[in-house]
Amino acid sequence: MLFLREHFPDLAAYLEKAEPRPLDPRLPESPEDAADGPAGSGDGSSAGDSIAVVGTAAGVPSLVVNGKYIHSPRDPIREGLRAAETLPEGDGPIAALGFGLGYAVIAAAERFPQRPVVIVERRVSVLRAALETRDLRQFLSSRRAVFVLGNAGDPQRAVGAALRLFEGKPEILRNRALMALDGDWFGKAEKQLKFYIAKDGVNRNTLKKFGKRWVRNLAANMEAIRDIPGVELLSSCLPPEMPVLLVAAGPSLDEIAPLLPRLAERAVVAAVDTALRMLLRAGTPPDFVLAVDPQFWNARHLDRVPFPASCFVAESAVYPPVMRHSFGRAFLCSSLFPLGKFIENRVDPKGALGTGGSVATTAWDFARVLGTESLWLAGLDLSFPSLKTHFKGALFEERALALSGRLFPAETRSFHALRDGFPFSAPALCGGTVLTDRRLSLYASWFENRIGMYPRLKNRSFSVNGIAIPGLIPARAEELLALPPRREEINCLLAETFARAEAAFFSEEAAAARNARYKESRRELFAGLEKIRGLAEKAAGLAEGARAGEKQRVAAGRAGERRVSEETARALDELEKANQEISGSEVKDVAGFIFPSIGELEDGLESGPDSETERHLELSARFYRALAGAADYHLKVFQGLARNFA
Repeated sequence: MLFLREHFPDLAAYLEKAEPRPLDPRLPESPEDAADGPAGSGDGSSAGDSIAVVGTAAGVPSLVVNGKYIHSPRDPIREGLRAAETLPEGDGPIAALGFGLGYAVIAAAERFPQRPVVIVERRVSVLRAALETRDLRQFLSSRRAVFVLGNAGDPQRAVGAALRLFEGKPEILRNRALMALDGDWFGKAEKQLKFYIAKDGVNRNTLKKFGKRWVRNLAANMEAIRDIPGVELLSSCLPPEMPVLLVAAGPSLDEIAPLLPRLAERAVVAAVDTALRMLLRAGTPPDFVLAVDPQFWNARHLDRVPFPASCFVAESAVYPPVMRHSFGRAFLCSSLFPLGKFIENRVDPKGALGTGGSVATTAWDFARVLGTESLWLAGLDLSFPSLKTHFKGALFEERALALSGRLFPAETRSFHALRDGFPFSAPALCGGTVLTDRRLSLYASWFENRIGMYPRLKNRSFSVNGIAIPGLIPARAEELLALPPRREEINCLLAETFARAEAAFFSEEAAAARNARYKESRRELFAGLEKIRGLAEKAAGLAEGARAGEKQRVAAGRAGERRVSEETARALDELEKANQEISGSEVKDVAGFIFPSIGELEDGLESGPDSETERHLELSARFYRALAGAADYHLKVFQGLARNFA
């Protein structure tokens, strides 16, 4: 326990407070008898658990919980090694659902020493048995382990908090025997893990498709980071009891549209950019309009729209013409991308908003940042109620009608919108089921996670036929209409908030200091990118030359003289020096943003696995060529913009 207090003080304190329970000396007569043992209490504590540590033929202990073997009764080490071998390569965390005595988890940690481990264990008595039975000091001393225990309450929130400590796609390592004892609890934890896995896949695919577009947008919008204040200046500007009406762009917005003017009298109105047309058509200009999507087609939602005196909130990678629209005022949230973060962190941090892949997720987090604890949601269906894909008059509908033809009518586009996202039925907020798809359900998981993180924020939804989200309360518009009108108070409050923010941001002294920081950050950026480009090009040339030398050695039959030649050894040393210098660069994340994955670099390698050195050199050459190309792309984008605006 002394070791545990040193490395995991919170865990040690919890285990010391938990009621100790001696190991059960009774053993099952055989593994077959154990399989029919009694079910556990599933309360997460040691009380009610029958724990037995038993011997095996391999000479190491196994574990029996409530009569059920948790590990192999014959060779737990071999079983753990086989489980660890099923994990694919990667750099994300390993999430162990059920620890037991830790055989599979420790085998996985030894196979991937650089990957962190998130240990999800329902029963404290099982973890206590592992610590009392096995010497886990070497495993725990890495400090790369995080524990999620049964006392954590909702495992989805706890697992989500643990995963946010690490980057990369998590891989799941399951102890199915323990999961069977507490299926509901582990099921919730696994659901959260699958959400992170799906999100990582979406992020990778989106980056591959739009990464260069984001770089071009950010380069064009970079001065906005210097010239536009951040949402941090709006933080907690509303009293907790002030209602906020968040307007998303789902099909149910049609139902609430006639009531929007009266609702806006009673609440601050924040809208996603895709819903702005509907609000203006209803005569209800919102207080805030949010746009974060960098794609061209998303910018079209604001085309030919009479811009109200609303406050525009954007992310700095939006499609550049969007930044030139004439809203009343504008604020930026923190950039999601390395290029934006590099400039912003040196010039003027804006204030982070959560993002789950949809502007509605960012709008929800913006409403939370404003300080309200009373949030009313309209048009947040995240599904296809009555097989509708959007509200009437949305850009999607207008475009479908404009492009409609005899061979490809508008109805066909609607059909594809319903079918192409892998649709399935999910529980509806009002009961029954509703059609949704993989993408929308991913957004719903984000809302479920965030709503659980902020229990004081009451979330009421008018989209009762939309997807059910735990923590989301079905509501009727009459409930908000029953509150007293506050529009005059809201206007005064927001005017005072904007005045304070703009006075602090636009003062002559603050503007001059920001401009100086901006010039210096651009200088550092360009110098750093040029240095990385040069280092990477040189390293790629070294790797290619060394590989050619190795191929000649193999062809001449001299490969057996020594593992690598002196020339190759010198090249490898130079490559390591270049790698260290690049790793220490402050702009490495910027250059690496549009960098291909290792899997993509490995595709089509000519060198086989039997020629390890040659294969390493070929992969290194590809790696550094790709890095040099990424740095070069950034520099050419900036040079092109400089010529356009010269």
